[in-house]
Amino acid sequence: MKYFFLLIIFSIMNITAQNLNIFINGKIYTLDPNQKWVEAVVVENGRIIYVGNTHEAMKYNSAGAILTDLEGKLTLPGFIDNHTHFINGGFYLNGIDLRGAKSTAEFKEIIRKYSQEHKNVWITGGDWDHEAWEVKDLPHKSWIDPFTANTPVFVSRFDGHMGLANSLALKLAGITKDTPSPEGGLIVKDPLTGEPTGMLKDNAMNLVFNVIPTPKDEEYVRAMESALNEAKRFGVTSVQDITYDKDLEIYQRFEKEGKLTCRIFTRLPINDYENLVNKRIKIGNGSELLRMGSLKAFADGSLGSSTAWFYDPYSQDPSTSGLPNDIVLDGRLEKWSIDADKNRLQISIHAIGDKANNYILNMYEKIKNENPVWDRRFRIEHAQHVNFEDIPRFREIGVIASAQPYHCIDDGVWAEKRIGAERIKYTYPFRSFLDAGVLLCFGSDWSVAPLNPIVGIYAAVTRRTLDDLNPEGWVPEQKISVEEAVKCYTLNNAYASFEENIKGSLEVGKLGDMVVLDQNIFEIDPINIRYVNAHMTILGGKIIYQK
Repeated sequence: MKYFFLLIIFSIMNITAQNLNIFINGKIYTLDPNQKWVEAVVVENGRIIYVGNTHEAMKYNSAGAILTDLEGKLTLPGFIDNHTHFINGGFYLNGIDLRGAKSTAEFKEIIRKYSQEHKNVWITGGDWDHEAWEVKDLPHKSWIDPFTANTPVFVSRFDGHMGLANSLALKLAGITKDTPSPEGGLIVKDPLTGEPTGMLKDNAMNLVFNVIPTPKDEEYVRAMESALNEAKRFGVTSVQDITYDKDLEIYQRFEKEGKLTCRIFTRLPINDYENLVNKRIKIGNGSELLRMGSLKAFADGSLGSSTAWFYDPYSQDPSTSGLPNDIVLDGRLEKWSIDADKNRLQISIHAIGDKANNYILNMYEKIKNENPVWDRRFRIEHAQHVNFEDIPRFREIGVIASAQPYHCIDDGVWAEKRIGAERIKYTYPFRSFLDAGVLLCFGSDWSVAPLNPIVGIYAAVTRRTLDDLNPEGWVPEQKISVEEAVKCYTLNNAYASFEENIKGSLEVGKLGDMVVLDQNIFEIDPINIRYVNAHMTILGGKIIYQK
């Protein structure tokens, strides 16, 4: 009997040791103001139990513990991305890729080759950017009709706010020259013939989306696997996702099967809020891997599609000042937001143009003044073009500026010709937000932009545009420091999802999520930050990726 009890004790000790992960000899930046730099972190059962020096950490070492020497490499809290379309990113990785097309000829050729290899199925995805072409005209269905007569095609611009349909896709969607543009969208038509060109903007894209077959379960699974692998290799341990019902089903399935290697904070469409209310779901419901309770809506479109909503007309196209979303125009957004807030659901709203940002700030202020007080943490997603006088209102109302810095160095190549020199003074106003005491957090908007947080940090710190024509930075007065950018990708993001008590910094009691980099971004020339890679990704103390 004595030996039996000893066996139980040794078994328990061994189980504990197997869940003990010790990381030593690192240059670890914790974001804990009480001890910013340490050498070692010890994680037990997914949670940090010690942060400090290597000598003390080694006292936890025992048979069965996993010891990892960080070899002096920079280690940070795991990156958190504040804005992803996660499964869509997986579909993008598995589908047609037009992001590399640098000319109209390359655009056509990539689609031609892909159509030959994928017959009798819809061709979707794409992520093209006409601003990267020598002639920056929007694509036309006539470019691809000759070789896609029997294959429906709908390929989106990388911002997701406009796309090109070929003639077969238009036919299947019932779009003709007599079809009116839906509210909040635009069917682009030839000014002479009235025929659709194939270009659809914002809500008009739904006409085609509605006839595209839903992907099969196995396609969703492959997309999810691809997305998780992408997150691992960039050190992303958490994402705040724009989630739809099928996405959520896949996330829950992966969690149940023990295959979810990235923590997901879901944000469902705001028109689904009553379903969450009926299920009594509030902000933060769920597990450490998968949480719910937040909602997402759109106030306008994008700058690249000339659908972001501004007070003044576009410099390049004075006939428009952008497209407010239909739920803005008919009042549903305000009604839904008021009701959702009363039920303790967080609201995140996409706003890019200055008028869209002002409209949402006014709406949030009204909700704050009329609804009961609670720790609501309003969010504006993107917050790209903001009037100077609206910047301090973010802090006053309690609105988080949820930005994606890679867009800054992309848009900076062509934005001035869209909206003029005056309006770009407060475009992507990162420095102004921080100086005004606004809670600023960062992400990618993947698959619209690369998931890699390192290029986001590079963008925020240098603001050097992709064409390298702004070596000192585009609107350089809005640059921020490396330390500030890292905080925006970690602790500030944790706050934005009500999770600052369990992630975002390396402190005792928090989750053992970390990323080890192959270079020290605090020490190298900022211009070289873009070349840094994740050397190791750690989730709950377990190494899930190593280069």
